[in-house]
Order: sequence, then structure tokens, then C-alpha cells
Amino acid sequence: MIEHLLVNYEEAAAVILFGIGFTMLLFQRNLIKKLIGMNIMDSGIFLFLASMGYIEGRKAPIIVDGVQKAEMYINPVPAGLVLTGIVVSVSVTAIMLSLTVRLYKRYHTLDLDEMYVLSKHQEEDR
Repeated sequence: MIEHLLVNYEEAAAVILFGIGFTMLLFQRNLIKKLIGMNIMDSGIFLFLASMGYIEGRKAPIIVDGVQKAEMYINPVPAGLVLTGIVVSVSVTAIMLSLTVRLYKRYHTLDLDEMYVLSKHQEEDR
């Protein structure tokens, strides 16, 4: 078991990062901490995809010296997925930060439970 973890340390680190981020997403009440957890989860996924796309001894898929055998190159799809995921992650983070700022201006707190109580009180006042 330990030998497999030592050989596949990238995958083990990716699973640990994903677990840390998922735990933060579930158990934190603060919106900023939830956002940080989501970004840690994203990093774990990107690390996992990047480690799965790399194959020892192969080169980037750029044809050099006329070598066209697929066995000589790594698969470029995981790298493309990681780049696309990073763009999506940055966009979602920006939107979530802007929504967090709006929620803070309205409720003067970042705690989800307090926001829920304050929103119920505002509904009753109407």
C-alpha cells in the first residue's frame, strides 16, 4: 500500500487536496472560506488531470524529425482540459467574489446562517 502511494504521489496529493477543499466547502459557514475550499478542490482536480496526462519518457505532441508514431507522444487532451478548467475556475471565482461582496453589503456578515436569519427577518418586515 505504501509503495503505491510513493509511486503515485501526485495522485495521492490530488486526492488530499480535493478532500481538504470538499471538507471546507461542506463545513465552513463563511463564504470566503467556502470559496477558498472550492479553489483548493479545483487545484486537486487540475493536479490529477495533469498527472494522468503525463507519461514518463514521452514528449510533447509536436512532430519533430518526422516521428509520427502516437506512442512517442503524450496525450494533449488532459492539458487542454486543465487549461479550460483554469479559465472556468477563475471566472467562477470572480463571480462568486462579486456576489460575496454584494451579500456582505446587504447583510453585513459573511456567515451563511446569519444571512439566512436576517433574510427571514426582512421577509417578515415586508
